[in-house]
Amino acid sequence: MNKDIATPIRTRAILEKYGFSFKKSLGQNFLIDTNILHRIVDFAELGDHSGAIEIGPGIGALTEQLARRSKKVVAFEIDQRLLPILADTLSPYENVKVIHKDILEADVQEVIETEFTNTDDLMVVANLPYYVTTPIIMKLLEEQIPIRGIVCMLQKEVADRISAKPGTKEYGSLSIAVQYYTKAETVMIVPKTVFVPQPNVDSAVIRLTKREEPAVIVKDETFFFQVTRASFAQRRKTLLNNLTSQLPDGKQKKEEIISALNAAGIEPTRRGETLSVQEFGRLSDELLHYFQ
Repeated sequence: MNKDIATPIRTRAILEKYGFSFKKSLGQNFLIDTNILHRIVDFAELGDHSGAIEIGPGIGALTEQLARRSKKVVAFEIDQRLLPILADTLSPYENVKVIHKDILEADVQEVIETEFTNTDDLMVVANLPYYVTTPIIMKLLEEQIPIRGIVCMLQKEVADRISAKPGTKEYGSLSIAVQYYTKAETVMIVPKTVFVPQPNVDSAVIRLTKREEPAVIVKDETFFFQVTRASFAQRRKTLLNNLTSQLPDGKQKKEEIISALNAAGIEPTRRGETLSVQEFGRLSDELLHYFQ
């Protein structure tokens, strides 16, 4: 068995060997706790025929654990300085491929078709750079990438928002956007002390399991998301106020918005955070009559 990368001593030795300095702009925080990595991989429930996509492998701490427990790992790394380090640390693992590319600019679908021909199950497992967590998750979901789900570490505050339930202060348009496509759960809280350098915030691991079909079937998906974003534009405002001020020509269509709210069985005085995904689905379908 190869020595784990994710120990304080080994991590320090690798960083010193290559004279690596952390770039704050890339949100680089490396995990130095093998037990936490094992648990992250456990949550992904990988098998012999599973593939894993990783984003931001760093020096390969999580990549190594994924390589041991899956058929193939493809890791996207944006920082060119890490490529020779990864080539070294991951040299024992023939089932790993590192792609030097920003995941947000990559054709992930094409990579899957090329790299995962012999896998019948695919998970995204990553310690995500905190400054681009939301765009990465939304790209993977909106592009309908054929994955079973995502297990990722991110800022606890963002994890709380993603897995939030209606009626809580964390619940908002991000909760709805992610829960529309997936079942979302926070599975672990991770203290800042297990990283180098230590981030300023606590982290959490979330598991997103793709739904076979969206949480609610709507007539126009783009408009549905437009309505949810409008409903949370100013959290203290009522639905009616937010929709009239945020939807195109909303002020002129106030009466129509009231009609749509009534038809959907939703009081105009309610606030966005009290509505379930299903209620937003009904509301957007009713509003669509007036905003097509």
